Amino acid sequence: MSKPLLLQGRSAVPTDTEGLQAYVGPDGVAVLVLNRPHRRNAITLAMWRGLPEALTGIAEQPGVRALLVTGAEGAFSAGADIAELSETYGDPDRADAYHADNVAAEEALAAFPHPTVAVVHGSCVGGGCQLAVACDLRFAAVDARLGITPAKLGVVYPAVPTLRLARLVGPGRAKLLLFSGELVDAKRAAALGLVDEVLPGVELDARALDFARLLTRRSPQTIGAVKAALAVEPQDAAAALAPWERRSREAPDVREGLAAFLERREPRFQA
Repeated sequence: MSKPLLLQGRSAVPTDTEGLQAYVGPDGVAVLVLNRPHRRNAITLAMWRGLPEALTGIAEQPGVRALLVTGAEGAFSAGADIAELSETYGDPDRADAYHADNVAAEEALAAFPHPTVAVVHGSCVGGGCQLAVACDLRFAAVDARLGITPAKLGVVYPAVPTLRLARLVGPGRAKLLLFSGELVDAKRAAALGLVDEVLPGVELDARALDFARLLTRRSPQTIGAVKAALAVEPQDAAAALAPWERRSREAPDVREGLAAFLERREPRFQA
């Protein structure tokens, strides 16, 4: 059986966590796979805890310039493992610790030093949607269904993902999604601002891979600065950008970019 397109030509990076698989390739694109297909890639506590270390391991691989996050076998993720969550909520302290691990995983993904794209097939629900929202961009198959469902469970969604969702889609649309817990199809998700591109399922992986490869040819300095500025409150953006602006005056990216433009060639930016 041939490998899925996103994994072809890539080598595995150990994650030490069952349900998480990571791969890197010579094109500078890494792929993180949520891999529990028998449970539609529902996320266990071990996966939440293992995500920060897995992401650090990917970021440390030489040449990595972009990350695709996806799920195995036709689903992104059905969310947190509900059987495990039900057991966890039997004790308030365990529930607190669970959500702390959950938020730490999301924050680690949001802070990944290179651009991240969620590649969404099928279900992208609850904690799975939380991880997709923590990515920089989201590309979805037309038959994908997305939603954040704590209101169906009586769970109080943590502040970090609540505010991240509101920054992405706006307060009113965040309330619509969180109050109702309803799933929306990919086109509706795009209209809400939850998804950036919608494609036929057979085209999604190729488009995501082509886009990630495009990002590897863009200035890491520019991309890093954008991520830094948009990761903070507006009043803090100038301070977040300041070190990147100084670096741009000293590093060779601008000189290379201008020279490439004048010479009508692709720029060769340093990692």
